[in-house]
Amino acid sequence: MINLEEIFTLAMKVCERCGGQGFVVVGERTCPNCDGTGKTESITLTEARDSDITSLLQEGSARCAVCNGTGRIPITETCEACGGLGREYRCLVCGTRLSLKADLCERCSRTPLVYILDKACDTADLVVGSIYEGSVSGLASFGAFVDLNENMRGLAHNRYLRFRPEVGEKLFVRVKNIAPNGNIELEPVELKEYHVITVEKDLPLTKTSDLQKHLGKIVCIKGEVIQVKQTAGPTIFTIADDSGTVSCAAFERAGVRAYPEIQGDMVVKVIGEPTIRNNQMQIEIRSMKQLFGGEATKVREEIEQAIDRRAEPFDPPLLIESEVLERLRPRMRAVAKAIRRAIFKSKPIVIRHHADADGISAAVAIETAILPLMKEVGGPDAEYYSYRRAPSKAPFYELEDVTKDLSYALEDQSRYGQKMPLVVLIDNGSTEEDVPAMKHAQVYGLEMVVVDHHHPNDIVDQYLIAHVNPAHAGGDFGITTGMLGVEIARMINPDVENKIKHLAAVSAVGDRSEAPEAEKYIKLVEDRFREEDLKKIALALDYEAFWLRFNEGRGLINDILCLGRLDRHRRIVDLLCDQANAAIEDQLRASMGNVKSTKLPNGAIMNVIDVENYAHKFTFPPPGKTSGEIHDRMCKKYDGKPVVTIGYGPDFAVLRSRGVKMNIPQIVKELMEEIPNGGVSGGGHLVVGSIKFVGGMRKEVLAKLAEKIGSCEVEEVIPSAA
Repeated sequence: MINLEEIFTLAMKVCERCGGQGFVVVGERTCPNCDGTGKTESITLTEARDSDITSLLQEGSARCAVCNGTGRIPITETCEACGGLGREYRCLVCGTRLSLKADLCERCSRTPLVYILDKACDTADLVVGSIYEGSVSGLASFGAFVDLNENMRGLAHNRYLRFRPEVGEKLFVRVKNIAPNGNIELEPVELKEYHVITVEKDLPLTKTSDLQKHLGKIVCIKGEVIQVKQTAGPTIFTIADDSGTVSCAAFERAGVRAYPEIQGDMVVKVIGEPTIRNNQMQIEIRSMKQLFGGEATKVREEIEQAIDRRAEPFDPPLLIESEVLERLRPRMRAVAKAIRRAIFKSKPIVIRHHADADGISAAVAIETAILPLMKEVGGPDAEYYSYRRAPSKAPFYELEDVTKDLSYALEDQSRYGQKMPLVVLIDNGSTEEDVPAMKHAQVYGLEMVVVDHHHPNDIVDQYLIAHVNPAHAGGDFGITTGMLGVEIARMINPDVENKIKHLAAVSAVGDRSEAPEAEKYIKLVEDRFREEDLKKIALALDYEAFWLRFNEGRGLINDILCLGRLDRHRRIVDLLCDQANAAIEDQLRASMGNVKSTKLPNGAIMNVIDVENYAHKFTFPPPGKTSGEIHDRMCKKYDGKPVVTIGYGPDFAVLRSRGVKMNIPQIVKELMEEIPNGGVSGGGHLVVGSIKFVGGMRKEVLAKLAEKIGSCEVEEVIPSAA
């Protein structure tokens, strides 16, 4: 079977020499009508313009219509390259190149053509005298009704019928006449030999951005299938071209998948009628088919180029002055572009972040930036099927996390035809501990970007398309992920700046940053939030995150971060802080008396506590937070001295330090080598982190750990009274 459109595309190859005109200009001569003056004293009133008549009346002459006022006319010759045809004509059946303006070669013209009409064709596509393939759809006393496609039906009158056909029988019919009211008169014909050609509706290509101008009309678009969603009624295909996206609806039967052969990522041609449904543009599909070869490649390339241009991030100045952040700008732009590109390709986004004040602040900043863009591209409900934010308890991407992400992604791919998501790792993703999960994700083609401030390991970069970490620009963990997240969010969508800029300050106090950037971000929002207010928000986040566990808790988190009603923000923060402080005091009453302190060889005070036996379990504060609170009190007790605090359990140890130049990732590596049967792993920042080991080797691991801390350099600690 031959596709008429494909043959026409081949046959419409315009001559490059004459540009499709059939002639070439070889010179010019004087216009004989005006003798080269460009003016004439007489005009044809029926063809003249108002300006010509005015000129003739006022000046006695008008523009020459032959040379258009130039006084010269071109000398042309028939184009030798195309023989004056202007384009390459080929036989619609066999594709043979023709020397005349014709549809068929001499041989193929001896055999009749039978046309099969695409579903989108209407009476405007019929040619009286041509033969079409149809199907008998009904019988009456005066003749047989024949469907030429799903939308067109004609009548073969009894006077043309030589036999009584049956319903469903295929007939070849010649169009005898098309009445002004659209009635089609058909005559059955019997053919022994024939050529079959599929006819598709010939329409100019329309961009999705221009559909508003064509409401109620039949249009043709070409684009990539971004998503297929089966509803209880129609099947909804989301199609993207180089100007945007549009939902296209096709109905087979209630709840039945229309066009089951069309899958996500295919390039298709859609013919249908633009309408407005629920205040959104939608095309009612009449015909849809997959495109192949060069045509599909061209469409895909145009889409990719357009998306690449649209995905280019904004480049606002930083909220504060910082040499480290300025050096990180190219990397932050790379992350912002990857996220914007995913949005404009309607690719789902999963944000994975550490469940503490820093990770939450960064994640919510980026979430606030991307949700309006998602709704703009995919409609008001896009965030419900194209976005997910999920907290991680550990400060790295665990196998448990990636297993959940893959499970959701594969289910959505199977059910809705969605692409695999872009995973945005925030406040995790930079360390060697992330690699096992990243390898798991790589098998399924998950793309990942990382925004983190934990001490990075270059091994992760092979699994990432973009990676931002202060260490890449000479900084350290003092530049928090929340600071990075706010700046990246502004590059994604600068309209949210005033809404989110305080989140950088929240992360600074939440992570107890002593970097100069922290002070600047805090000062930036002092007109709205005192430092004490920021500390309360950070504590409320930590407390609520503990109870949310693996849930995002968007509404609650937004209220805590003052992204909703101000009165509710104040009430919930005050309440959570009161409860958190009460829980902390209760924990410390039980724990502080069991802290053991000793002076190390390097002069540092090491404080240790068994949080498994001397702290409440399964409640707030958890072991890490408990160790941090104990560390703060021991720092006050030993004011002006270097202090290290270790909270340990059966198979873990949490470290906090002040004034001791530790490198926890390096210590972990050394412990792994020196105690090979200890099952040591872990990491974190240089002076704040955690270590895991097997319970049976706890004594050996903790002893070696204390030995290594005692050999670290210490720095001068200025007493708080000073």
